[in-house]
Amino acid sequence: MTQTLDTAPTDGAGSEVPLARMTREHPRTALWNDSADPEQLGHAISWGAVGATCNPVIALTAIQADLPRWTARLRTLADERPTATESELGWAVVEELSVDAARLLLPAFEASAGRNGRLSVQTDPRLHRDAAALVRQAEHFATLAPNIIVKIPATRVGVEAIEEATFRGVSVNATVSFTVAQAVAVAEAVERGLDRRERAGLPVEAMGAVATIMGGRLDDWLKIVAARKGLLLPPGVLDWAGVAALKNAYRIFTERGYRTRVLSAAFRTHLHLSELVGGDLVISPPFEWQESINRNGLSLPSRIDSPVDPEILDTLTRTLPDFRAAHEADGLRPDEFEGFGPSRRTLRQFLDADAQLDALVRDVLVPAP
Repeated sequence: MTQTLDTAPTDGAGSEVPLARMTREHPRTALWNDSADPEQLGHAISWGAVGATCNPVIALTAIQADLPRWTARLRTLADERPTATESELGWAVVEELSVDAARLLLPAFEASAGRNGRLSVQTDPRLHRDAAALVRQAEHFATLAPNIIVKIPATRVGVEAIEEATFRGVSVNATVSFTVAQAVAVAEAVERGLDRRERAGLPVEAMGAVATIMGGRLDDWLKIVAARKGLLLPPGVLDWAGVAALKNAYRIFTERGYRTRVLSAAFRTHLHLSELVGGDLVISPPFEWQESINRNGLSLPSRIDSPVDPEILDTLTRTLPDFRAAHEADGLRPDEFEGFGPSRRTLRQFLDADAQLDALVRDVLVPAP
């Protein structure tokens, strides 16, 4: 394979690359790009991508990847808004980055009547304790472009905000989400919001919610837990935990008919894509994973209905209570969502990325002597 940023969606021999073939043969399985970087997104679209996700870490990385452009833009914004804080200027840049990416996805948005073609913008993680503030910011982000979808954390407070934002017409994408219980709570909140809209005579047809499960971050956490306990598990078993949660969530969503799709994010192995092909869901790999999958000619048949090996499930269930909490629909109560290990780790990372963005703006406004 010779797929690079400068080539069409074929390999060196002119054959269709795996992701382009997957999106053609399995159109229900929506490929999204896990970055709002316009250059990367453009290439992902050539392979069939119909959406994109972002978070504070990804946004910061995209800004740092084109620092001369965004440094110049920050100076201009600072001149235009002389009283704006570092945070306000940083988030203004995130909004502009998001609008640029959303524009690339408009054709897919229009072709799918709003089901796809969306660009995720994440709410400020510093608002995670304030449902009303999350809703206000979600409504603001939804005005940036017609195809914006807004990320809200799948915590107790966030689930409350998800229902209200849905009622107000915002398409939502749950984040800080690692468990089937969180995904189900999000889907139920979306249903309540949609039902309220319908009772109020408001349209719901063009809305398109997704509930993320960050499978790789669940795997990361269980590896930490296993190491702390000194557990010696069979090789590879811990790479299946996130896949098992995603498959179980998909089964439940299908059986219950939720108007929300499961989204697979936080890749650590190609299993977070290859085991879900064929499902009516969203798969959002980072661009580097897409390149690797194409370069290696990965076979991508339908695997959504192939169960995880029962021995692997039994091992995970017997040895790791946190896996049971993540895998079962009632494994966690809403008041336990934010305290779950991966939630705390991820919230801290998002908050740190916010602080780093503030520092980046500070270096532009007040350069070191």
